[in-house]
Order: sequence, then structure tokens, then C-alpha cells
Amino acid sequence: MLVIKMKDSNIFSKVYMIFFSIFILLSTIFILFILDSNNIRPGFIKKISILYTALIFILGILFVFKLKILLSNVLYKLNEMIDKSINDEIVVTSYDETILSSLEHKLHKYTKISKSNKEAIEEERNKIHELVADISHQTKTPIANIVLYSQLILENDDIDEYSKDILTDINTQSERLDFLIQSLIKMSRLENGIISPSKGKYKMFNTVSQAIQEVYINAENKNININIEGQEYIEAIFDSKWTKEAIVNILENAIKYTSQYGDININISSYELFKRIDISDNGIGIEESELNNIFKRFYRCKNANEYEGVGIGLYLTREIISAQGGFIKVSSKIGEGTTFSIFLPS
Repeated sequence: MLVIKMKDSNIFSKVYMIFFSIFILLSTIFILFILDSNNIRPGFIKKISILYTALIFILGILFVFKLKILLSNVLYKLNEMIDKSINDEIVVTSYDETILSSLEHKLHKYTKISKSNKEAIEEERNKIHELVADISHQTKTPIANIVLYSQLILENDDIDEYSKDILTDINTQSERLDFLIQSLIKMSRLENGIISPSKGKYKMFNTVSQAIQEVYINAENKNININIEGQEYIEAIFDSKWTKEAIVNILENAIKYTSQYGDININISSYELFKRIDISDNGIGIEESELNNIFKRFYRCKNANEYEGVGIGLYLTREIISAQGGFIKVSSKIGEGTTFSIFLPS
């Protein structure tokens, strides 16, 4: 543990006074000598002038050199203070009126406040994670039973159409609630680092194909064609399971917001540092003013209110891609469609 103490005296003021005093002394002697130059030969006056100029020049060099040393010492102390403050090793044992001492005191105070806030945030985050996990555990069985019972009753041919419609709605909403809870669990685990991607070198074509298989039925129900282009041998560093889920989230959105008989085109390309997956649709599109918001939790676009959704899918997608050292971009035009571009490390 380091204890930093600052000197009471202002070393810079001392240096200024010393060098200024020397300058005044030399200048005074030179002026007095010039005033008494009637009895001195002109050649000697010239030599004295050169000597005075040389002394002032040397004095200036010494002054700059001394200031450089003092500034280096101050920067070293500041650097040491910051390092020790980051490691929580500073102990302020005394306080004086110097600037560095005041800075040390404020830095230590700021570090303590920051550490306290960080601990409070971490504690709150853990509480939220525990709450989400508890809710998931408590609701998993009831929701599964509701879905199961509603499906069993729907299989009964004796129920009337009105009851069947209500049960169908119950079944749909129960599945939606289960999806929301499972998404919240994934989001919480990703944010708290409980789930971390296990990266390896995989072929991107295979992962994209697996993602397409998961959404194929939904696409077929709307007669949407999904086309994939790109060389099958292109590889990148990523977690195949989590990346597939990220791609599925984008594809589900594309299918949801694309009309009947639409098209979704996927292109895989290779760059030196990154591999790229472009997922393009010809759906409703996104307004330019909303492009920076679509990856926020629970955010839904203005023109998407009539569609089912909770606004978690794209947030999870960005978290998954970012956790693997990649990034995601989006471009869109209203009425023409949207393109999501996923970049993964080579």
C-alpha cells in the first residue's frame, strides 16, 4: 500500500522566483556597467554584452530544463496517484493547500464514490438476475400445463367454435408468455456473463443453413422464398449455436415483416479481417430515425405495432454477436426492405 504526501511549499513558485531574481541581478549589473562605460574601452563593452547575452541564454536553457524536470515529476506523481487509485491503494493521511494534494484528495474521493456505485449496480444486477431466474422457475410448469391442457381440449371435437377460439387464443398467449420469459433469462445470463460463447472455427454456410431450417415452416406458411448465396468453405471464428440463434432472430423478423410471396436473400462473403452475412428482405422497412434504436431492449418500431413481438430478439442478436468480437449493421428503406449485416472475426 502506498501513502502519498505532497510538500507544503510550491516548488514552481520557488523556481520562478530564483530564476527571475538571477535575471534581474544580471540585468542590473549589465545596465550599471553600461551607464559607467565612459571610462571603459568600446571593445571591452562589446565583450561584456556578448557575455551578458550568453549568460541570459544559458539561464533560459537552465530554466526550461528545470521546468521539464518539475513537470516530469508532477506527471509521474499524477500517474502514480491514478494507478494506485484504480487499485484502491491510496491512503490520504494528510491534507495541505497544494494543488496536487487537493487533487489527490478529490481523486480518492471520486474513486470511492465510483467503487460504491459500481458495487451498488452489480448488486442490483444480481438481484434482477435472481428475480428473473426465480420467475422462470415458478412459471415454467404452470405455463407448460396451460399450453398442454388447452391443446388437449382443442383436440376434442365436441367443443363449439366460440370455445375453440378462446382456447386457441389462450394457447397462443401462453406460448408468447413462455417465449418472453425464456428471452428474459437469456438476456439476463448474457448480460451477467453467466453464458459466454464458446468460439471455434466453423463454416458459416452450415450455421446459416441450420438457422434457415428452424424458420422454414414459418416462411413456407407465407410463401416466402429464402435464398442463400456464398461459398460453402468460408470460415470464421464464432460460437455456432449462439450465432445460429442470432441469425434465427433476424430471419424471424424478416418473415414477420415481409408480405406473402416475398423474398429473403442471404449472402455470405469474405474479407481479410471479417466474414460477412447479409440478410435482406423486401418487407415494410424501418425509418432512418429509428435505425439506432432497434437494438435497444423492448424497442418496437412505429410501423410494427400491428405485428406480434416484444422487442427482445434484435437486442439479444447484437449481444450475441458483440460477445464474439463481431458487430452488426443495418440499412433500410420504408416500403422496400431491410438488410442486416453480421460481421464475424476471420
